[in-house]
Amino acid sequence: MCSEVHGARRFSARREQAGCGPEKAEPLTRATLETLAERLTRGEAEDLASELPKPLKEPLVSPTPEAEPFGLDEFINRVSRRAGVSPDEAREGVRAELTTLRDAVSDGEFRHVISQLPRDFEALVGAPG
Repeated sequence: MCSEVHGARRFSARREQAGCGPEKAEPLTRATLETLAERLTRGEAEDLASELPKPLKEPLVSPTPEAEPFGLDEFINRVSRRAGVSPDEAREGVRAELTTLRDAVSDGEFRHVISQLPRDFEALVGAPG
């Protein structure tokens, strides 16, 4: 349990480093994970969730088996609406979230996630293609 709480705090800490205060950190984390669940296939969202602490698994429940086909701009807009922040804040939050995910899960799992996203996401986090 302690490691799960520590893992969830790491996501919030990364968000705060990206310039978002603690009052925006949790909503941005949740909004990013919920939106990511919509963009990934259900199986991939479940695989990703299996490598994350318990508090971060719930937002990764995919609403449909198939991934919704939308790009980075729509991803940012959905995160912005869900978290109640500006699109610029959402973009920085998504960048911080995906960077933290890259560091938190196995290399193979992160490659699987990125492979389901448009190339714009790779550029956002500096992920290898």
